[in-house]
Amino acid sequence: MLRQLVISCLVIFCALPALTRTRPHYGGTLRVEVDGDPWQRPGGLARRLVMDGLTSISAQGAAQPALALEWKSDNDHHRWQFRLRPGVHFQDGTLMSSSNVAASLEAVCGADCPWTNVRAVGSSVVFLSEAPLPTLPELLAADQYRIALVPTAGRAGAPVGTGPFQFSSTVNGVLRLAANDDCWSGRPFLDGVEIRAHRLVRDQWLDLTVGRADLVDVPAEQLRQAHDQHLNVVGSPDVSLLALTASDSGALASPHLRAAIDLAIDRSALSNVIFQKQGEITSSLLPADLTGYSFLFSTERDLKKANELRGGAGPSTLTLAADPSPAMQLTAQRIALNLRDAGFNVQLCSPSAPQHIDLTLRRFLLPTNQPQSALDAILREAGLSIPITDAAPAAIYGIEREILDTHMIIPLLYLPRAYAVGGRVRELSLSADGTPQLADTSLEDAP
Repeated sequence: MLRQLVISCLVIFCALPALTRTRPHYGGTLRVEVDGDPWQRPGGLARRLVMDGLTSISAQGAAQPALALEWKSDNDHHRWQFRLRPGVHFQDGTLMSSSNVAASLEAVCGADCPWTNVRAVGSSVVFLSEAPLPTLPELLAADQYRIALVPTAGRAGAPVGTGPFQFSSTVNGVLRLAANDDCWSGRPFLDGVEIRAHRLVRDQWLDLTVGRADLVDVPAEQLRQAHDQHLNVVGSPDVSLLALTASDSGALASPHLRAAIDLAIDRSALSNVIFQKQGEITSSLLPADLTGYSFLFSTERDLKKANELRGGAGPSTLTLAADPSPAMQLTAQRIALNLRDAGFNVQLCSPSAPQHIDLTLRRFLLPTNQPQSALDAILREAGLSIPITDAAPAAIYGIEREILDTHMIIPLLYLPRAYAVGGRVRELSLSADGTPQLADTSLEDAP
């Protein structure tokens, strides 16, 4: 008996250092480097840290309470009422009210909001819409609907939200966020986060290797290289949809020409050459593991049929826009070559170009693993809003088929999102759309 007691005590004694090493510590500053804008929508890391939504997305992909405690719908999803969490303050001390929440939502989308009207009613926010909005709780978790205090005439600058971190300063291109000690969801473990933006990936990796960074980007096309360099990579499922959006006016007013473009693109070459066989080749708006029907949309290139649809006389020069990141530019160049093979004349340009843009290469983040909500969010982001009132797989497939037959959005690839982390980072997890969740992240060497 005594021997068993001694052995048990030794086991507990040996386990204590391991428990101490893994227990989260308060304190320290996490150093993040990204190649994009931390305030961008969607997916900007600073937006996620500074602002909250009325709802958030759970690990199971469903809407869960955030700034709203509960909600209900009436009139066949034409009216929604969200009851706000009491006692929540913005980072400047302003008490969150239904009035400033409604003002924030009106400011972010104006006439392009999914709803017809939003108004403050007591401690609730009420949404009215002409079309049914069955997915509104999931939709309100998206980046563009996160709540910030609307600037007044005497106050401007960085957003003021209710999130776990608040804006501190921007010095020499480094955005500094400080822990929000009074955050409604609890103080984060980290004292602060420093985000260095617009950083080349090779420079990010060098800084991580020498200990100047703790969290850096790993683009999908460089995932294999990151593993070869033995970086500690944290990755998501395939949640980033690479797609073309096509104008239905000007040179591409004819749906036959848009269909020809779809058939002319070599998706396999894009996947194999540029993205190193990462992710999933697709002609569907939703990935295969969400629906099981994506195989019904052909991904095969058919130049002969593309030329037939083009009818022998190509349109005037098409403009193709893509953001300036290396992978997007290479993808756009490859697509332009594919289209020239089918008889189209293509000119690459910037998304901010003053001229009419016929084709735009875009990324869409999959916000949830619920097919109805995910498809609704993607269509709205693409400007192709169609009410999805039925969650049945057959109904969702029917809407996908209807949209894709117009060829106004042309899916190409589904890609993962990934990051490399330093050795002192603990408890890093990713949200449903692959964005790092830093509120629960800690540093091993924090005091």
